[in-house]
Parts: sequence; C-alpha cells; structure tokens
Amino acid sequence: MNVPPIKTPQEPGLGAARSRVAAAEQWAATTSGRFAPDGFSWMQAVCWVQLQDAYRPARAHGPRKVGETTLRIAVELARLSPCRPGVGYLVRILKLSERTIQYHLAILREAGLLAYRSKGTRVAKEGGRASEFVRVIPEAFDTALHLTTRPCLRLIRTLTGIGQAGRSLMKRLARTAQKVMRRPRLSPARASRPSRCTPKGGSADSSSSAGVTTVPPESKLEHGKYRATAPNKPKPGAHRSTNHVGRRFQLARELIVQVDWLRGCSVPRIAWVIRNVADAGWTAQEVRGWLHFRCQNTARIRRASGFLATLLHRAEEILDTPAKRTDAVAQWQTATEAARRHRIQTVRQRSEHCSADWLAPSSHAVQRLVADAIAATLAPSRHDDALSEPATSQNLTDADLQVLRATARAEYMQGETALITSAVEILGRPSAEAMYGPDLVHRALLLAKGLERIKVHRSAKNHPMSSSAFS
Repeated sequence: MNVPPIKTPQEPGLGAARSRVAAAEQWAATTSGRFAPDGFSWMQAVCWVQLQDAYRPARAHGPRKVGETTLRIAVELARLSPCRPGVGYLVRILKLSERTIQYHLAILREAGLLAYRSKGTRVAKEGGRASEFVRVIPEAFDTALHLTTRPCLRLIRTLTGIGQAGRSLMKRLARTAQKVMRRPRLSPARASRPSRCTPKGGSADSSSSAGVTTVPPESKLEHGKYRATAPNKPKPGAHRSTNHVGRRFQLARELIVQVDWLRGCSVPRIAWVIRNVADAGWTAQEVRGWLHFRCQNTARIRRASGFLATLLHRAEEILDTPAKRTDAVAQWQTATEAARRHRIQTVRQRSEHCSADWLAPSSHAVQRLVADAIAATLAPSRHDDALSEPATSQNLTDADLQVLRATARAEYMQGETALITSAVEILGRPSAEAMYGPDLVHRALLLAKGLERIKVHRSAKNHPMSSSAFS
C-alpha cells in the first residue's frame, strides 16, 4: 500500500520532533491525547504520524517505524466498533503472523494513537479475552495542524475549529486516509472463450464487426516448430544448498539418532544447543568424539539437552581446527574398538571358565590341608562315640581351619566350588560343614547344581541330533 509523499519544505505541520509514549500513559485514563470521534478522523492522525515519521522507536528488534503494514492494521481497527481486535482475528483477516500483529499494535500504542480501555487476559473456563482499545488523536497532531479544542466529558477534548495554516494539510490527509481506507473493487471474472489457432497477422475472434469472415492466405500462416508447454525438469545434479540453520537441524537429527541418551529429544531444541559447533563445521562423528572424552557416566541424565549444552561449552574454541577434530575422532574410535575387544575377551573367558573341567587348587597350603583332612578321616577312630564329631576338628587347628575357610570362600566368589564339593563327596556333608561352615557349603552346592545344569543344556544344544541342527 503505497502512500504518495506529500512532505514539502513549505508544508506546515511537518517536521515535528519524534516522540514515544511511555507505557504508563498508554491507558484511556492517563493518555494526553483526545479520543477520536470516528475512524476516519483517527486515520488522518495515523497518516500524519506516518508521513512526518513522528514515532521514535525504543526496541532494537522488529519494525522501527509506522509503515505500510501498520496502516493495514490501522484500517482494520478503524472499522471495528468497539475496537476490540483479537490477535487471531487480525492474523486471519490480514494474513500476517502473530508476532507481526503484536509488533505493530505496540507501535500504535507507543505513537500515542491507541490506548488501553481494558487489557486482555485469560479467564478460567472461558478462554482468552481480547484487549479493548480507544482510538486516540495525539496532542502533537492538534498543535501541528493548528486545531482548536475545548474540554469534553466523552472525548476529553472536542474539535471546535482549525486555523488557516493547517487547512491545506488537513485536506491532503483526508485524501490520503480516504485512499488508504478504500476497499479494492473486485473485477468480475471474464467469461472463458474457446481458443483457436491464431494465424500470422490475424485475430483469434471467430466473429467480425462487419459480419464477414476473412481467411488469410497460406503464405501468411505461421510456420514454426512445436514447443512443449510443460516446465523443464530439473537437472539431476542441481540441488539447493543448505544454509546455516538447515545445517544445525541436520546435525541435530543425526545426533538424536546416533547418541543413545538423546533419543526422544526435540530437534529444534538440540539444534539450538549445537548451534556453535554446527556453524563451525562440525560433523556428527566429531561431536561424538568430543562427547566420548567429556562424559563418562550417562546413567543418570535428567535433562539431555541441558547436559549436552554443558558438555559442548567452548568445544569449538578447544578443537578449533579440522586436524584436532580428526585426531579426536581417531582416538574415540580406537578407544571404542579396545573396549569392544575387552568385552569379547571377558565373555569368552567366562564361557570357557564355566564349561571347563574341575582343576585342583593351585595353592600348596590348601592342597596340604585337604590331604591331611582326607588322611585323618581315613584313619581308624578309637571308639564309636567319636564318629558323631568330624575327624577334622581333632586334627586341624583353629588357624588351619580359618585358612581353609578363607581359601574356599575366595574360590566360591570366583565361581569355583571344587574344594567344597570334593570335601562333601569324600568326607560327607557333616564333616564338610564342620570344616567350611553350613552356610558356605549350602551355597557352594547350589552353585554347583546350577553350573551342572548349564553344562548339560549346552551339551544338548550342540549335539548333532538336536532340533537346532536341522533348522
């Protein structure tokens, strides 16, 4: 919506100082201006502010002057009675974004053209309630156009006259406001006509004003090659390059897929967190290499995006060259491969340990104590009453029993039960319990039974006649 410039050096009322109304004066009870009697008079004041650039912006972002978009919003406000525009209504009518509507409403308030009658709020069980405004004509407008006013209860001040110096400007503002508020006239749709081949120098109309149809000679007919009307297909190699925002989102999606503790995070949030490393040209592998050396324990993460922001703090300053990032990736891959081999070796040793045969104790002291205990049990007893008590309690000292029990418990913690099970088989369970204690003997026998079941299950699974061999 282009407004014709009317600003001339001789024009009175133009060139006034720029101003901004404070937030405390943007209410109907505190405004210094007067209420507009109608929408057209108010639009004259809006056009005057726009033409002389009387608004002084205060914010560093968003629109900074009364422009064409502000005039479009003002036209809609001038047609409302009462002036209670919802932001959703203006978005739907003007096809603008919600943020743009809020910016320009704030410009109209700070320019002294709008004042709150009641501010919008949210009411429980009723939804949102839009703000209601009062259309205000600034006091600077009356001064610039030499308008005379008198106090009025309904409008604060009412217009009583205009000086001769401001009449020409008032006429121009009236024409400008009328042009701005004029609704566009919709032209009726043209009737579709059947198309014909147009001869060279001829017309496509099938009728003539003289009532005679003339056919041009063949020498004047158009000759040419057929041209396809379909649009050209894009070339296979042509593609749009991704800007810095697109690279942030692309890197965020890759990290969410590859990093376990980022699963389920919001892509825009992660894109904002990694904006610095993405702008520095980092790849997903380089970010994972950095995270490998920064975080060791990821078991208790309450907020993944905040944790990621902490880990990536100043990462682009530390690994500021591609060579450093490549070295970090190589170290991460080496450590990952070493950890994988260690897990494989541990599982293999555990499997071999569970499936191997029983080995004799490696300690010579334990071997001597076992041999002494077996020899003591094989010796004949003096009388039958001594059979009620194990023979080892008579032949072994307390120090020997403590060493024997400590050795058996250590082997039990490593999964070895051969020392206790051999004592149970040779001496019997009462004598073994007297040597090692009832609790340790009971646990060792349960573990031995479990290992025996695993061995039987594996042998049945690997048997050539098992059902898995034919699958």
